[in-house]
Amino acid sequence: MVDPSPLLTQNSNLQNKIVVSTGRSSSLKLLQSIIVALAWIFDGQQTFITVFTDSKPNWKCLDLADPICKSASNPCHLKPGSWAWLSPADTSIVSEWSLECADTALLSLPASAFFAGCIVGGLSLSTLADSVLGRKMLLILSCLIMSLAGCMTVLSPNIWVYSALKFVCGLGRASVGTASLVLSMEIVDQRWRDRIGVLGFAFYMVGFMTLPIMAYVGRNLSWRLLYLCTNVPSFCYAFFLYYTVPESPRWLMVHNQNKACYSELHEPNNSSDEKNDFYSSMKILCTSRRILWMLLAVMATSLGISFVYYGMPFAVRNLETNIYVSVGLNALSELPASLLALFLTVTMNRRSSILTLTTISGLSSFACAFNTTIGAARKLQLAAEVISYCGACTAFNVLMIYCVELFPTTIRNTAIALVREAGLLAGVVAPILAAKGENNRFWSYGFFGLVIVLCGLSCRCLPETKGSELSDQIEEGENNSIGNC
Repeated sequence: MVDPSPLLTQNSNLQNKIVVSTGRSSSLKLLQSIIVALAWIFDGQQTFITVFTDSKPNWKCLDLADPICKSASNPCHLKPGSWAWLSPADTSIVSEWSLECADTALLSLPASAFFAGCIVGGLSLSTLADSVLGRKMLLILSCLIMSLAGCMTVLSPNIWVYSALKFVCGLGRASVGTASLVLSMEIVDQRWRDRIGVLGFAFYMVGFMTLPIMAYVGRNLSWRLLYLCTNVPSFCYAFFLYYTVPESPRWLMVHNQNKACYSELHEPNNSSDEKNDFYSSMKILCTSRRILWMLLAVMATSLGISFVYYGMPFAVRNLETNIYVSVGLNALSELPASLLALFLTVTMNRRSSILTLTTISGLSSFACAFNTTIGAARKLQLAAEVISYCGACTAFNVLMIYCVELFPTTIRNTAIALVREAGLLAGVVAPILAAKGENNRFWSYGFFGLVIVLCGLSCRCLPETKGSELSDQIEEGENNSIGNC
């Protein structure tokens, strides 16, 4: 058996040089990390934009004395000419393409196609950040695909073309958050690692929170305008990123991109380059059974959290409250979630934080599963919904930082992408469950609460990483993969 000690010693020496290098120009590195973290804004906008562009507008009876029209809960079975939309027809795809009588599967198709695209994009693109492209170039490529597809949705003539473009948009969006998180946290040293990770989530909140504001301002304008307002800045950001941010020194190190790496570290180049194939990180991941089981446990936790995280904004219309206020409160809850995540990453260990947060989120979701007509009870349910969503946001934030610390550099981006992939499976199903929950909330809020509690238990066997240094090679990751069950 080959003794791994010389390899680990060499990696440790170069890792120390990386730490010294980042500390030597900490202000510049910090600024570059903030620029990278800005990508989360566009990630958050595209994730939930269909909540507004695909919503059912309010309608009215043209003849107030018509008893049939007044008693109807929706205009689907009313005679043409007996009712009208309160807003112009192009404010939503439902009114523009006459989808008021479409079933829930068709109405949720664009959102589900988007998350399906995220799954395909995560599987096909994310490993490139660990192999041939690197973190920076994958982030730029993902932003370009996402923004171009988003801009092209304005040309959609029907829901089928629209859904296809949403799929491509999701394909690009899949790696935006992952590459941004990994690159931003690898650029800075350990002192700033947690803070930069949480800052990315705060930017995600900014992106999410701007959606209800822009949608309300343009509530009587075309839904296409909302896509242009969110995707054109993303397109420009990709070019700005290319000229202002360097590649991760850690990625350059483990892939023997020596000329660039040692130039970044101000060290002489004494070794040769190594060729990597497109999916080398996936092959490396499958060679370690311990890390593979650790990955499956984190993926299960991500799945449960994501049912609440992605499902709540779509199910909030079932509470019969103002959609702009409800979604705005959800978006605003991302801010305390980010602050709470920062507090927990500093004061508590990762596993206890996730277990506590998933339990609180699940119980709060259960409280929203009961139908009520009492005004005070509806307000309490709205508060419970915000608490549940905030708990899921915080748990997701802590989980993402946890994943950066769990997995070594050679597979880090791939592993985190797979963790997000598990969450995106929930993103595909959640809009359908939310639509089904219009008649029975247990299909939405009840199911969301049950899954997040059960799946949250899977992180109980994971190792603790608080205060540890990032590992670079698979051998180092295996030493940290022993749990405490």
